[in-house]
Amino acid sequence: MLIIPFIFVIAVLALGVAAFFVRQIKSADKGSVKMQEVAAAISEGAHAFVKRQYTTIAIIAIIVAAIIFVVFTLVGKPDQAWHTAASFILGAFLSALSGIIGMFTSVRTNLVSAAAAEKNPARSLVVALRGGAVSGLTIIALSLIGISVIFTLFGANPEETPFLIVGFGFGASFIALFAQLGGGIYTKAADVGADLVGKFEAGIPEDDPRNPAVIADLVGDNVGDCAGRGADLFESTSAENIGAMILGVALFPVFGVSGILFPLIIGALGLIATVIGIFSVTEKDAQHEDPMHALNKGYYITAIVSAIFFYFAVMYLLNNIWFFYAGLVGLALSIVFLNITLYYTDHRFRPVQEIAKASTGGPAMNIISGMNVAFETTALASISIGLALIISYRLGEMSGVQSGGLYGTAIATMGMLAPCAYILAMDTFGPIVDNAGGIVEMSESSENAQRNVAKLDSAGNTTKALTKGYAVGSAALSAFLLFSAYMTEVSTLTGHVFSVVNMAKVDVFVGGLLGAMLVFLFASFAIRGVSLTAQYVIEEVRRQFKEKKILEGIDKPDYARCVDITTRGALKNMILPGLLAVLFPICIGILLKYEAMAAFLMVGTITGLLMALVLNNGGGAWDNVKKFIESGAYGGKGTEAHKAAIVGDTVGDPFKDTAGPSLHVLVKLLATTSLVLAALYI
Repeated sequence: MLIIPFIFVIAVLALGVAAFFVRQIKSADKGSVKMQEVAAAISEGAHAFVKRQYTTIAIIAIIVAAIIFVVFTLVGKPDQAWHTAASFILGAFLSALSGIIGMFTSVRTNLVSAAAAEKNPARSLVVALRGGAVSGLTIIALSLIGISVIFTLFGANPEETPFLIVGFGFGASFIALFAQLGGGIYTKAADVGADLVGKFEAGIPEDDPRNPAVIADLVGDNVGDCAGRGADLFESTSAENIGAMILGVALFPVFGVSGILFPLIIGALGLIATVIGIFSVTEKDAQHEDPMHALNKGYYITAIVSAIFFYFAVMYLLNNIWFFYAGLVGLALSIVFLNITLYYTDHRFRPVQEIAKASTGGPAMNIISGMNVAFETTALASISIGLALIISYRLGEMSGVQSGGLYGTAIATMGMLAPCAYILAMDTFGPIVDNAGGIVEMSESSENAQRNVAKLDSAGNTTKALTKGYAVGSAALSAFLLFSAYMTEVSTLTGHVFSVVNMAKVDVFVGGLLGAMLVFLFASFAIRGVSLTAQYVIEEVRRQFKEKKILEGIDKPDYARCVDITTRGALKNMILPGLLAVLFPICIGILLKYEAMAAFLMVGTITGLLMALVLNNGGGAWDNVKKFIESGAYGGKGTEAHKAAIVGDTVGDPFKDTAGPSLHVLVKLLATTSLVLAALYI
C-alpha cells in the first residue's frame, strides 16, 4: 500500500519546513533589552498556564479512556475496547501537542516580529506569517501521521478499520474542547478585566505597562488564539478525515482502499500547496500599504495549487471527474465564507459602519445594532452551506456511482480543508502581531514602530475573524459528513438500513429539543466562565491601583499575580461546560436510544452552527467598530461613541473568542462521541 508511505513522507517533509521556519525565527534579531523582558514575561505566563491546563485535561482524558475501555469490555467488545481507547489516547495526545506547538511558536515569534517593526515592517509581516505557518504545517502533519499510523496498525481489513479509529477523532475533539474553553475563558477574562479597569476607570491606553493585567491579556492571545485554535483545527481535520473515510467504505467495491484513503491524500497535497503559498509571500509583497494584500496573495495561490492537485488526485485515485467538481464546490465555499465574514466584520462595509453610527447614540444603541448584525449574518452563511451541500450531493450522484451523492459531500469537505494549513497560519498570525504590538508599546519603542505594528495588528484582527468564519463553514460540511457516518455506523450495528429520523416520535422529538438546548446552555456556561474569571481580575487590578502608586509611575505592577489569578479562574470555570458537553449527550443516547440520539445530533449541530455564526461575527463586528472609531471616525478616542464602542467590544469579547469558537468544537464532539459510543445506543 504505497498511499500511506506517500502521506507519511509528505507530512514529515512539512515538519521539516516548519523546523526551517523555527530556525529562521530563532536566529533573527530579538530587539532591545526592554522588548526581551516583556516577551519573557509573556512566555513565562503562557508556559505556566498551558502546563497547568494540560495537566488538568490529561487527568480527565485518562479517566475517559479507562471508562471507554471498561464499557466496551462489559458489552462484549474487547477488541473494540482497546482499539478505541488506544485511538482516543493518541488523538488526545496529538491534539494537545498541536496546541502546545502553536503556543510555543507564537511566544517566540512575537518578539522577532516586534523587533523588525521599526526598521523593516515588511520583514515583520513575513516572519509573523512564517511563525503562524509552523503551527499550521505541524498540526495538519501530525493529524495525517496519527491517522496513518493507526490505519496501518489496525488495517487488517480496510473496510472495518475506519470504524475502529473513530476514537482518534473523539480524543482530538475532547482535548480541543477543553483547550478552547480554558484558553478562551483566560484570554477574554484578562482582556475584559484589563480594559474595564484600565481604560474606563483609570483612563490609560490599551497595553499600557502600568496596567497589572496587561501581561495576562497578552498571554491570553497565545493560550486562546494559538493553543486553543491549534487543538481546534487539529480535531477538525482529524474528525472530518475519519468521517470521510467511513463514507468511503460504502464505495470500497468501486474504488477499493483508494476511496477510503483519498481524504488523507488531499490533506497531504494541501500541505504542499500551503508551503508554496507561504513561500510566495515575500517582503516585496509585504511593502504594500495594506498588509492583507500579501496575506491574501498567499491564500489564493494556496487555493489554486490545491485545486490543481485535487484534479490529479481525483483522476488518479477515483478516475471520475464529477468528484473533482464536488471538491471545487468545497474550495469555493471556503472563499465564500471568508468573504462573508469579511463583509460583516470589516470597517469598510455597511454592517460595521452601521454599528459605528449607532454608537453615537450610546452603549444601548451599539448593543442593539450589533445584535441585529449578529443575527443577520446567519442568512448568507446558511444559504451558502445549503447550496454547497446540495450541489456537491448532486455532482456525486452524477458520477454514476452508487452512494456517490454522500461521497460527493465528503469530497466537498476535503476541498474546503485542502488549504487548512494556510488558514491556520493566517489565524496564528493574528495573536503574533497582537503580541508584537503589546511588546512595542510596553517597551516604549518609537512612534514609527508603533504605527507599523498597528497596521499589522489591524490585519491580524481581520485574519482572526476570517479564520473563525472558515472554521464554522468547515464545521458545517463536516457536521453533515459525521452525521452521515453515524447513520452508517448504526446501520452496521443494527443490520438494517437506518436512513430516516422520525421527528413525530415523542422520544425522537425530545432528543432534538435537548440537542438545541445544550447549545444555549453550553454557551451560557462558557460566557459565565469569562464573567466570573474577569471579576477576579477586576478586583485584583483595582486592589493594586488602590494600594500602590502605580499610575504615578512610582511602584511597579504585580503582573504575575494577575496571571496566576486568571489561570486559576479559567481552569476552574472550564470544567462544568466541558463535562456537560461530554456527559449529557451520552446520557441522552443511553436513555433515549439511537434514533433520538440522531435527532439530538442533527438539531444540536444546526443550532450550534447558527449560534457560532452569531457569536463569532457579532463579536468580530463589535471589535472592529471600536477600532474604526479609534481611527478617527465619529470623533475618535474619548468621545461618547468611543465609550459606547468599548462597551460593545467588551460584550463581544466572550462571544467571539470563547463561546463561539468552542461551539465549533462542540458540534464535532457530539458527532465523534456518537460515533464512538453508537453501540451503547442500540
